[in-house]
Amino acid sequence: MDVLSIDTRSTPFDTRLPPVLPALVRAPGVWTALGWITLYFVLQLAGGTLAALALAIASGSLHSWQGLLHFDDVLGAMLEQPGMQSLLAILTLAVAAIPILLLTRRRWPRLWPVGRPPGFGFAAPATSRYLLLAVVVGVLATMLGGWLTDWLAHGQTVTQNIEQLGKSTSLGWRIPLALMAVSLGPLVEELLFRGVLLSALLQRWGSATAILLSSLLFALMHLPGLNWQVFAVPNLLLLALALAWLRLRSESIWPSVLAHGTYNLMAVVAWFLAAPLGG
Repeated sequence: MDVLSIDTRSTPFDTRLPPVLPALVRAPGVWTALGWITLYFVLQLAGGTLAALALAIASGSLHSWQGLLHFDDVLGAMLEQPGMQSLLAILTLAVAAIPILLLTRRRWPRLWPVGRPPGFGFAAPATSRYLLLAVVVGVLATMLGGWLTDWLAHGQTVTQNIEQLGKSTSLGWRIPLALMAVSLGPLVEELLFRGVLLSALLQRWGSATAILLSSLLFALMHLPGLNWQVFAVPNLLLLALALAWLRLRSESIWPSVLAHGTYNLMAVVAWFLAAPLGG
């Protein structure tokens, strides 16, 4: 990892006291940042598998260890039960996101509260107006991105895995699923892509290149959740570019978290309005 000097002196535009930092702070390198992103998705896979196993045992779907030989059938039967798909999705996100948040905070405690890169941006924005702008960005990204995706899809239906879950889920389970989608999900993704990765890329390249590379990776990493529908990538790329701009402009990660959450909230509202309640 690179060692980067951080200038903590105030500028005429600063309205906040910067945190006290040592002259030299270790910032994450590009490969380190990519490793943390990979770890997040590995934890989703491993955590989802363990959560599915625990739910199968708790629900009585898995009666003996011999059932592991036919676990796909056991899992399929269990997920037919009301709310099980949503519960599994919630647990999968939680067991991946919470450790990542705690571990990155422990690994880089001095970078966590620093607004400017290589800090991760868990500080108040340069002005509170960026919070209002974040909501506007989230709404506009939803509208423009939706139009762009519809135009590129040429009439094909674009769905996400979590949207399909919502359509087959009762209101009692849709609400916690929606809360996770607009809070914990955006928080951990902004930390990884606009916090750790963007800061790492800025050590090697200029702002434009760092923003483009981090945004492109963000869009591509969401392809599995979009059932590999590549015509949805420009929508996500547009969103990621806006989020990265907010992150750097505001000197805080909170506006990008808010914009990301607003974007997801718009999708959640669409699910609730368009899909009948499941059993």
